[in-house]
Amino acid sequence: MSDNRPDYKVQIENQNADKSGLPSLYRVLMHNDDYTTMEFVVSALESVFHQSPAEAHRVMLNIHTQGVGVCGAYSFEVAETKVARVHALARKAGYPLKCTLDRA
Repeated sequence: MSDNRPDYKVQIENQNADKSGLPSLYRVLMHNDDYTTMEFVVSALESVFHQSPAEAHRVMLNIHTQGVGVCGAYSFEVAETKVARVHALARKAGYPLKCTLDRA
């Protein structure tokens, strides 16, 4: 009679090999739309992501020309909080600005 159980020792060793002890990073992506102003995007990048005016302008132009731009890479909890802050600021200002997370 054959035993069809997985080899748990191999699975545990593979899981430990993948863990570096550091939390996984998630990129916060901001997406282009036809309604949110460039000025608002720059302001959000400066206030939420603490980017310099020059860096915020560069990222905003990338979002505008490429359709999406990377705002930064953070642990999951920090990235999730930053996305929520951008969405709250955008909704308060009446913009449909969208941010998403992508595992780095």
